[in-house]
Amino acid sequence: MNLRDLRYALAVAEHRHFGRAAELCHISQPTLSTQLRKLEEELGVVLFERTNKSVVPTAAGEALLAHARTAIDAADAMLALAQASRDPLRGRLRLGVIPTLAPYLLPLVFGPLRDALPDLVIEPWEDMTHALLERLRSHDLDAALLATDSETPDLESQDLFTEPFLAALPPDHKLTQQDRIHEEDLAPDILVLADGHCLRDQALAACGQAGPHAGALRAASLSTLMNMVAAGYGTTLIPGLAAGTARDTGITLRPLHGNTGRQIRLVARTTFPRRAAIHAIATLIRSRLAPFATGAAEGVV
Repeated sequence: MNLRDLRYALAVAEHRHFGRAAELCHISQPTLSTQLRKLEEELGVVLFERTNKSVVPTAAGEALLAHARTAIDAADAMLALAQASRDPLRGRLRLGVIPTLAPYLLPLVFGPLRDALPDLVIEPWEDMTHALLERLRSHDLDAALLATDSETPDLESQDLFTEPFLAALPPDHKLTQQDRIHEEDLAPDILVLADGHCLRDQALAACGQAGPHAGALRAASLSTLMNMVAAGYGTTLIPGLAAGTARDTGITLRPLHGNTGRQIRLVARTTFPRRAAIHAIATLIRSRLAPFATGAAEGVV
């Protein structure tokens, strides 16, 4: 039994397909099948129930694969610790980012990160907060950029910058006559994202109540939300880094009286050995985003 074969088994369990698992493991399907047969013979149990249409772990397979995951996590931790002792700023780092931040932040920081940390290969993963936290805890991610407070005994966070919210209005909306907007004035016709997006909860909390359209749209992305505002369907709050994209749609932006915003944080496991890499990324993002956060507060980004 070896870790390589255990990784093959976990890939098949995750994807329920020999072809996709083989592709992700960078081997041929016959090789994958042969190695799994050998693993099953060595263990003396069948790990997968195979049909022409599906591959499903058996009851024994489910139990054994849980131990396989533990063994691989331990081995990966050993390798990461060894690498960190040599050079924590070298190798890959899997970075999660929430969808309302990724399209606007990553283009600003990826170039500078490559220049400052040329040996660090950052692999971004875009998903909603709850999914990113799950992947952090399962060691499928090394760190995540979030807009909610997620510090628990197993996770720690570093504040990066405060991203102000801006009022996003249709061009002919009555509130465009004001230089600054009170959040509660947006409530009657505010549009928000679908459940699961932290920006939805933050927008509703800022405005104090949900208007009649708040649950009707269920936009899955911020770009959809902005296009609906541009079409005159309602108003919304957008994070400051999205201001340029919002203006491209024809939306009118106004700063808020209360300078309401969200705190962007870099979150990692407390046991993650490459703390120097996390610190270096946090330091660069802070320095890169300081002027953007300040400009967004005045509605000039």
